[in-house]
Amino acid sequence: MAEDNIRGVIRGSAEVPLSILELAVVGAGVTPTETLKASTELARRAEEWGYHRIWVAEHHGMPSVASSSPAVLIAHLAAATKSIRLGSGGVMLPNHAPLIIAEQFGTLHALHPGRIDLGLGRAPGTDPATMRALRRHGQDADDFPQQLAELTAFLDGAFPAGHQLERVVATPRSPESGRPPIWLLGSSGFSAQLAGMLGLPFAFAHHFSAANTVPALDLYRSSFQPSNVLDRPYSMIGVSAVAADTSEQALRMARSGGLSMIRLRRGAPQPVPTPEEAEAYQYSSIEEDFLRDYLSNVVYGDAAEVRDGLEELRKRTGVDELMITTMVHSPTDRIRSYELVAQVYDLPGASGERPAS
Repeated sequence: MAEDNIRGVIRGSAEVPLSILELAVVGAGVTPTETLKASTELARRAEEWGYHRIWVAEHHGMPSVASSSPAVLIAHLAAATKSIRLGSGGVMLPNHAPLIIAEQFGTLHALHPGRIDLGLGRAPGTDPATMRALRRHGQDADDFPQQLAELTAFLDGAFPAGHQLERVVATPRSPESGRPPIWLLGSSGFSAQLAGMLGLPFAFAHHFSAANTVPALDLYRSSFQPSNVLDRPYSMIGVSAVAADTSEQALRMARSGGLSMIRLRRGAPQPVPTPEEAEAYQYSSIEEDFLRDYLSNVVYGDAAEVRDGLEELRKRTGVDELMITTMVHSPTDRIRSYELVAQVYDLPGASGERPAS
């Protein structure tokens, strides 16, 4: 597998490649159709601005997220763009038979060779009841290494002689163009260590597990063994960021995502509320503490402030790539946030004056 299928392209004044985790956020009063149209527009514009890749994440049972079927959404976004990398951030492997994932991403790779990433996670991406509905075939997260080995064998067409699945072929396969690069995703040390041992690229979910970021990255690097995929570690983190024309506007937008997460943690998920609803909401003392902790893990402000926050995080973690995700109510505000980040980093297709530092 060519290493440049993994390592991103540095553009503009950024020190590392910049990418996007698109959660297809559904705001209150916004339909899923409108949300997915905005996701498509974001993909087109992100390609124009100079972002390196866009990933979509598998979530189930969440009215605030319209990305329950990553392979379907990736196919649509890839068809609407020409060069930007598309992938899963991630597909939750225990929710699916490895053969199904191999067929889906083999098809995507055949349709869009050299543009598809396969990011894999081991969490359910949903609540326990929905997890049971998804996993009727009996797979469990504890079997993740075995499931990963089976998926890899399907993608490579390389089961050992005598294996019970030796005669099962995942189609389509394109041996001449290889297969999509596999990434391991995580929010703890398990996938970090496994990715290191297997010599795979690793993406950490800093946006919801910030306390574990540096320990997991250290574990990944210390566990890393060179492979035919990578000769040295390559790490990326997902980071929540909200950029707006003013710091005050960015905070109002970010608080909407915070209230959405409060409702999710209470077991009452809803579409992301408007900034006005988030301002009028009566927070309990526990909810105020949660919101404070949530906002402490969001890089928000005007474009220059967001750049400063992203740069501090990059230096502190030593990551090779930043993947930005923006949970706000308005699709227009979400796209504008990514545009401001592109401008402040002087990405080649971004327009407008760079804000003063």
